[in-house]
Amino acid sequence: MSKDAVFTMKLEPELRADFMAETVAVHRPASQVLRELMRDFVQRQREIRAHDDFLRGKVEVARASMHAGSGRSNADVEADFAKRRAKALGTA
Repeated sequence: MSKDAVFTMKLEPELRADFMAETVAVHRPASQVLRELMRDFVQRQREIRAHDDFLRGKVEVARASMHAGSGRSNADVEADFAKRRAKALGTA
């Protein structure tokens, strides 16, 4: 991958010094560590966004189901699972 872009940032001198000391301690260039941190951040954000989209879709499906009258009440769900628990515990 080509490394043609330049990224400039401002930060506290103490943070820079601590970061540089740690990169030296692990024998890795600071730019390599920053690229890895950036890739990790991008991946995490994409996963979070995908999960949010997934949940939003599930909620939309559930709302549409409720509006269409094909949903179940909380009382019905609780009663169904109470029966299932009793059966699993052998008390049914």
